[in-house]
Amino acid sequence: MRWSRSKGSLLPDASAGPPRVEPGGGRLRLLHARTRLVLRSFRNGAAVFLESRIGLLALVIIVLFAVMALSHPVLMGTVWDADIYDPVTGYAFDATEQPAPPSWKHPLGTDPLGRDVLSQLLFSTGSEFVLGITAALVTVAIATTVGAVSAYYGGLVDAFFMRLADLIIALPSISLLIVLSGLFDLSLFYLALVIGVLGGFGGTAIVLKSQALSIKVRPFIDAARMTGGGQFRIIFVHIVPNLLPLSLLYMMFTVTSAIFAEAVLSFLGLLDIRMSWGIMIHTANTGGYLLSGTRYWWLVLPAGASITFLCSAFYLAGRALDEVVNPRLSRRDG
Repeated sequence: MRWSRSKGSLLPDASAGPPRVEPGGGRLRLLHARTRLVLRSFRNGAAVFLESRIGLLALVIIVLFAVMALSHPVLMGTVWDADIYDPVTGYAFDATEQPAPPSWKHPLGTDPLGRDVLSQLLFSTGSEFVLGITAALVTVAIATTVGAVSAYYGGLVDAFFMRLADLIIALPSISLLIVLSGLFDLSLFYLALVIGVLGGFGGTAIVLKSQALSIKVRPFIDAARMTGGGQFRIIFVHIVPNLLPLSLLYMMFTVTSAIFAEAVLSFLGLLDIRMSWGIMIHTANTGGYLLSGTRYWWLVLPAGASITFLCSAFYLAGRALDEVVNPRLSRRDG
């Protein structure tokens, strides 16, 4: 709009016509502003996370295991012979006695069936990542939605979901998974779904619902309601995004629970999985090698140490993320 000076005051110039409004310009500017806020929040959170020594340690361990998972298909395609190094059907023809101790060709030795332990370890790493991340995503999606809906509606809706959560918490998860594995053939994917559903409708939903209650009473929720925002929009546009930082925190803890649950069920021989760390220990136990002390250490130690370190890494990552989600904890401990 152009302006003209008349009698010492500024008046709009009528000859310039009405102001030109670009279609969608307001929405684009709003989207740009929101994107900048999200990026700034992410940068601040990343800075707090990297200042934590336990966060850095967890990140290093997780990256190391990710490299292990990615290295297996590369080695199988370039260096290793599938007839020898396949984690399920391979056989070490160069070894005269099985299980064979570590050697140059088999750095972690072979198992009682003549399969390379290092190949099994690397192959199982990818499976554990798929299991943990899938279970965590399912848990976060369900728990965030349930928590937001329960907090917003209250009443019977809240009572139903919270009593369901109490029931799931009261049931021992490992015992329930053992029963389910006896009734159904649980593959890696279906195990992840079961763990994710149990976690999503269980304790995580209660925690997120408590956080959603504090968000529900904030002024911007009242403003959205007064401007005509529908229930669906208020829940999924205003409440759920503010729950995501806490959801990400509990996502890390779910990964740890999923990996541990898979190890226990595989050790008991209850899962329909080609290879995993738990199956490696199960194979050693079936052959009676767990009772031989440290003589056949390579059959148990690599898989057991991998379960311990990866579960610990995601737990420590959750502890570091707790400092990001709850600023009062920042710089309180290492």
